[in-house]
Amino acid sequence: MQVYKFGGTSVGTPERMKEVSKLITADGTPKIIVLSAMSGTTNNLVEIADYLRKENSESAAITINHLRNKYRGHIPELYSTKEMQNSTRKLLDNIFLDLHHLCEHRFNEEVEKEILSMGEIMSTNMVTNYLKECGVKTFLLPALDFMKIDKNGEPDMLYIRENITKLLKKNPGYDIYITQGFICRNKDGKVDNLQRGGSDYTATIIGASVQAEEVQIWTDIDGMHNNDPRFVEGTTPVRQLNFEESAELAYFGAKILHPTCIQPARHAGIPVRLKNTMDPAAPGTIINNDMEEGTIKAVAAKDNITAIKIVSSRMLLASGFLSKVFSIFDKFKTSIDMITTSEVGVSVTIDKTSRLAAIVERLKKIGTVQVDTDMCIICVVGDLRSENTGFETIATDALRDVPLRMISYGGSNHNISFLVSMKDKKAALQALQDTLFNEKK
Repeated sequence: MQVYKFGGTSVGTPERMKEVSKLITADGTPKIIVLSAMSGTTNNLVEIADYLRKENSESAAITINHLRNKYRGHIPELYSTKEMQNSTRKLLDNIFLDLHHLCEHRFNEEVEKEILSMGEIMSTNMVTNYLKECGVKTFLLPALDFMKIDKNGEPDMLYIRENITKLLKKNPGYDIYITQGFICRNKDGKVDNLQRGGSDYTATIIGASVQAEEVQIWTDIDGMHNNDPRFVEGTTPVRQLNFEESAELAYFGAKILHPTCIQPARHAGIPVRLKNTMDPAAPGTIINNDMEEGTIKAVAAKDNITAIKIVSSRMLLASGFLSKVFSIFDKFKTSIDMITTSEVGVSVTIDKTSRLAAIVERLKKIGTVQVDTDMCIICVVGDLRSENTGFETIATDALRDVPLRMISYGGSNHNISFLVSMKDKKAALQALQDTLFNEKK
């Protein structure tokens, strides 16, 4: 069994739904398919919820009707038989009726999450009906029947594994099982969502739960590139990544993956393949436990970073100084990305600044504080183990013309990070691309 996930762009039009259906049935093997909402739908649902939050039920109703008319227009484009057109139209009308009923409730977070869940419910029903019309044995596997988070908002893996296994055993013999990404139930049984990683997270959780041969995440680009093609010329797809390398790249800015979503597959040892729906023949990127020795794989950048430097003569030979610094960040629930230290100072970076003023106020009680905003972390990822000498020198030398605020190396075998000003980001990325990858050509 394989698990495929398709994002909103991949199922964004009736034509794209047809293309996705061809992809998932091409080799004739059973699969579990995770689908996002049609592109643009979630934005409309967010708008509806926002109107209700503002107690403007009339505008919410108008937006619902506009969305319903849009979906009605998709029906004759997707289905060839009157029977399936009528069946799907009735199904979608009932979903939009549910949306109107939700507008009558007192608005709260629970209502909002129910509204946001409707996009995935619509897309999965539409594709299920299309496959049935094409003669494919297809079963709709409702995510709300097995996907659950615990009191900490984390996937309840035992519950998920037990319940999806029961559903599959109860409904055997289908070629394709389709389910919704992103949505789940919480510990109280209410509709909720997975937040971090969304539908990608759903796919890897399911893959781990059913011990899939492989999880494939289909997007609109050819795998993970060795740099950001929006800023850099000459980027190419990376064909293989170790789980550790992919986690570093995802955390430090590679947009194709959320850093959380890879973890279930990593723990279960299940390969994850990144594929391109616009070019299905392209090999994409495979993420697994293999390590390509002595190789730099990619560069990524994380924007909107703030650097905080704390200097204090009391730090010299004083135990407990760093614990005081870290306890302040912990108190205000603010995580640290990078850290460097000297005899009398420590510099850290953060990406969430909602509690910055309070943090600085506390830090000033133990030292002199300097804050630099509009910074960017650039990380170089690959096999950087100590026996592979020279890579850190090559990367640093590539940035000889770029002012560096911090360098972090040694905390990981797979990453060396540089802190630069946002205005120097593009030059830094291109310099690393030219030195690490383009010169090899």
